[in-house]
Amino acid sequence: MEPPLTTDRLIVRDWTTSDADVQAALALYGRPEVTEWLTPVVPNVADLAAMRAVVQSWTESQPNLVPPTGRWAMQRRSDDLVVGGLVLRMLPPYDHDVELTWQLRPEAWGHGYATEAAVALLRWAFTYDIDAVFALTRPDNTRAISTAQRIGMEWVGETTKYYDTALQVYRIRPGDLPT
Repeated sequence: MEPPLTTDRLIVRDWTTSDADVQAALALYGRPEVTEWLTPVVPNVADLAAMRAVVQSWTESQPNLVPPTGRWAMQRRSDDLVVGGLVLRMLPPYDHDVELTWQLRPEAWGHGYATEAAVALLRWAFTYDIDAVFALTRPDNTRAISTAQRIGMEWVGETTKYYDTALQVYRIRPGDLPT
């Protein structure tokens, strides 16, 4: 996305292959308390070399994704620390439904960063031709459920349709965004 999105406290921007971004990504995706909630299941990234390869694949694929899909870093404006990541992607079978995911470093939990960044990203996403965005959470992921609700998403049911796992489904439409 050009230019990056900004909120009062955050910048939502493309990932880069810089050492700082690779280390920040490892501090996020190398943590079992983060990766245990990802769907589909993703193991912890083991080390800096593996994380560099993952971030490299993100940066190479980003220009080829059809907006509003993509993967972005969530950077705190006060100190430039990357505190999390956001993803908009097509849900299986990859032809209609758009999913929003967010991940935060555990030390950034409870500060409202995911909500703030997700609302900004959704405002941008809804400028494209989509009528709804979904979030999927494991039924026992109370943090993700609370965040989906704070974003303005409504619960629409439970399904095993997407990743062969029982997941709670939340949806937001353009008119549901908080003001």
